[in-house]
Amino acid sequence: MIAMPDVGPRTPPWRWRLQWGVLLTLMTLIYGSHAPLIALTKEDGRVPFSPSSCVVLMEGAKLLVALVALLLNGGAAALATPPASGLVAPYAVPALLYALNNNLVVLMQAYMDPSSYQVLSNLKIASTALLYSFCLGRRLRPVQWSALGLLMGAGVCHSYSSLLSGDLEQAAADSSTRLHITAWGLFLMLLYCFVSGLAAVYTERVLKSQQLPLSLQNLYLYAFGVAINGVTYLSSDTGEKGFLEGYSGAVWVIIAGQAANGLLMSVVLKHGSGITRLFVISSSMLVNALLSWAFLGLEVTPLFLLPVTMTAFAAYLYYK
Repeated sequence: MIAMPDVGPRTPPWRWRLQWGVLLTLMTLIYGSHAPLIALTKEDGRVPFSPSSCVVLMEGAKLLVALVALLLNGGAAALATPPASGLVAPYAVPALLYALNNNLVVLMQAYMDPSSYQVLSNLKIASTALLYSFCLGRRLRPVQWSALGLLMGAGVCHSYSSLLSGDLEQAAADSSTRLHITAWGLFLMLLYCFVSGLAAVYTERVLKSQQLPLSLQNLYLYAFGVAINGVTYLSSDTGEKGFLEGYSGAVWVIIAGQAANGLLMSVVLKHGSGITRLFVISSSMLVNALLSWAFLGLEVTPLFLLPVTMTAFAAYLYYK
């Protein structure tokens, strides 16, 4: 089951379940709308803005919201004195891991085609589950392992159905986009999946191990996020695009949505689990497909119903 905070005598259990239902539904909608929104911003097949500046703004928005939430909840005293370095230092690790993952995604494109990346990236479900069990000491029942295997299979089926709708035969016939993956590319993919799982599990461990308000923990976490991604932006080649060049209304919607999703994910990792995050991401493929069909003209094949059914059944098996 999804772990929830202690329910006080004035808070009926049904209200907590309703709140979690709304939170997870909102996260699923935001995750599912991310890729279609990016596609809508493209001009001549390329995004007109700097992705690294976009990430900096996302981290900055999360930092600002965390600061406001801390002040509104009477946590101003926590800012009066510098915190102990041993208390804050652990929050630098997730920011470093996520920055590494962002760079791995870019680096992998040189050693494999995008379709292979799309299919193989589903391995991060397995890596997250293994690290969740090993690092957090959470023993999963055999039926839960089966559910996670089914969830990973649903991701592979969804990726395959997407390839079919994208005219795979035509892509394979083009020498510039022919399906390929090198040994180095496979190693980078395994490293990417490991780092992705480690970032989620480590963040969950830090958030749960410290008895601090979540708004203060978010403040530490996203302060490092702004700093590390800011350095990444400044060290990258920014000569082609200015910091806010190419920004449109859709880009600001992306920034707001991803900032909100990051803050909601902190709630899930603090009071729930990283496994719940996997189900949210997998469930978002339905939203992704429907929006892509409605606004981008994506052809949804009957095969798409298979991963949707597999995801629903996997959730039933895991949480029953």
